[in-house]
Amino acid sequence: MSVPTTIVIVGAGGYGNFYVDALLDHEDKVDYRIVGVVEPNPAGCRRLEELLQQNIPVYPCLADFYAKNRADLAIISSPLQFHAAQIEAALGNGSHVLCEKPLCVTVDEGERIIRAKQKSDKLVSIGYQWSFSTAILELKKDISSGRLGRPLRFKTIVLWPRNFAYYQRNGWAGRIKDAQGCWVLDSVVSNATAHYLHNMFYLLGPAWGESAFPASVTAELYRANAIENYDTAALRIYTTGGTELLYYATHATLDKVEPVFCFEFEEAVVAYNQNEEGQIVATFKNGEKRVYGDPFAGRDNKLWTTIAALKAGKTVPCGPEAALPQVICVNGIQEVSTIHSFPDALIKHQINDRGEADRVYVEGLTQALMGCYEERLLPHEAGIPWAQAGKTKHF
Repeated sequence: MSVPTTIVIVGAGGYGNFYVDALLDHEDKVDYRIVGVVEPNPAGCRRLEELLQQNIPVYPCLADFYAKNRADLAIISSPLQFHAAQIEAALGNGSHVLCEKPLCVTVDEGERIIRAKQKSDKLVSIGYQWSFSTAILELKKDISSGRLGRPLRFKTIVLWPRNFAYYQRNGWAGRIKDAQGCWVLDSVVSNATAHYLHNMFYLLGPAWGESAFPASVTAELYRANAIENYDTAALRIYTTGGTELLYYATHATLDKVEPVFCFEFEEAVVAYNQNEEGQIVATFKNGEKRVYGDPFAGRDNKLWTTIAALKAGKTVPCGPEAALPQVICVNGIQEVSTIHSFPDALIKHQINDRGEADRVYVEGLTQALMGCYEERLLPHEAGIPWAQAGKTKHF
């Protein structure tokens, strides 16, 4: 029997509950053992009592854990502004790392993480779950092999309404910097929908564990909520390989639209709509079709793939090198773009069952962004009255 992988969970509230559930509920627990939880607010962990009953200690910070213990793997689900420091601390104490998306906040942090990984000779896995899914990995293989022909243009849209509670759940949501002056750059692109921007870079990476990099990005940024950063974005990106990427995302619609994408190649079109069939399908010019499947299948893959990889001394599908282009893009648009407020006349309030306003939305925004997606235009290019021309960042 192999020696169990020892695990410290860093952040057991919020999304960290996913990892707690996965580890506690997995049928075969002989391959790993939770040796500690780092959580300054333990009440946010739904299964705290169960962890305590198993004599798993809870620490307020990562330094306190390493002062008394060690772990083969640190699973980090803390707020994004803590990712870089905690990844470096874990590597410095001899742990492999599985960190939730995004990689970090700034490009400097990302480059620092890559250097720390190389120095430690440890594995660092970034939890973009689609990048660990069979559907995406099979599609990536076909793209890199040339089966679909040269990639021409990719487009993705996701509309995720968020209420006031979303922005009030902590002190950094929607902020550019937190109260301590640390960069956060929390936005609809950098955090909530980061998966789907990253996915386009990832699929265009020339090999396993690699992503394409942006050469330029033109961004239109808007906000309806009373926040510091933007809640709506429309981007046109060109990769260093010349592929055009279009990306549309917002938290300020009344309608929820789960991820939709269309990727055009010389020999095929690859389409996905989570709101309908939920399967990635390639349609070739000769009429042939290939169904890649559901990219959300195997949601736990990122966890079990990482554990298997560190045991076998292998690499993972998505490490910091593959996750860095998303950070480069986010930093670039933040650097050059002006955030425009939507016209007051278009900002409406949704009333909940208690008769209280619980969110804002922009009248007509769903139709505007869906139309831009269909026509492959940014809002200003489409002549939408409230739109402002975006600025371009060259990398």
